[in-house]
Amino acid sequence: MQLFTKAERDEIGAAIVAAEQNTSGEIVAVVTAASDNYLYIASLWAAVLALFVPWPLIYMTWLPVQYIFAVQVVIFLIALLILQYLPLRLALVPRSVKNNRAHAHAVEQFLGQNLHTAQGRTGVLIFVSVAEHYAEILTDDEIYNRVPKDVWQKIVDELIAKIRADDPVGGFMSAIKSSGELLSGHFPPGPRDQDELPNHLIVLE
Repeated sequence: MQLFTKAERDEIGAAIVAAEQNTSGEIVAVVTAASDNYLYIASLWAAVLALFVPWPLIYMTWLPVQYIFAVQVVIFLIALLILQYLPLRLALVPRSVKNNRAHAHAVEQFLGQNLHTAQGRTGVLIFVSVAEHYAEILTDDEIYNRVPKDVWQKIVDELIAKIRADDPVGGFMSAIKSSGELLSGHFPPGPRDQDELPNHLIVLE
């Protein structure tokens, strides 16, 4: 699955370059197809279904135990096979679990993309996990201390709204532009600023 074309990635990359021209902050944008494969959910639901299958057979039929056990194994394998389809598997995952996993993946990317090493602790991560319908902006210490969380949440809400309107490129570009404007007010460019981090959309498929 291709999340963005090369032209769309280049467009988002250009937006990052433009946003960083007026600030010493560093903006990194990451989009991932999914934050987890949730394979354990397939095993869990298949096991639960197989666990309940024998009871009606035991009480309503005279089938030998060996046959009932065979039916149980077959049901488990069929359910496991059906739940290999990710959208179906995701439908069985509680929203809180998906949000927690996506947030954990965002934190992993914040560290993995070295945002915590940016000069002045002014790194910003714009993160989207498609399968979970999740978006978040993470900031390093200096930004976190100066810009209220609800300000970033407004940017996230606009990003999500544009993605739902089938305009993910516009969503990222708007979030990047707004983030750059916020950063420029608190962290103007300095004489020794270096572009330390990637200026392109990082796509994890």
